[in-house]
Amino acid sequence: MSSFIPLARVAVGDQPYEPFVSKNNQFIVAFVLLLISLTLSGVFALNRSLISLPVVGVPASLAFG
Repeated sequence: MSSFIPLARVAVGDQPYEPFVSKNNQFIVAFVLLLISLTLSGVFALNRSLISLPVVGVPASLAFG
């Protein structure tokens, strides 16, 4: 068995895990990201050009991710 797990427990100590987005706000953050991604995807679909790809297309795909 690997000795990584006991070492990780010692390194963490008594600090509890706290996520970046709290459990109460996860739905709100996900909904806002979905709205942003749908809006940016619609703008990109209506205005396809090489310039709009990095400006609109990439942020839309990152928001979907």
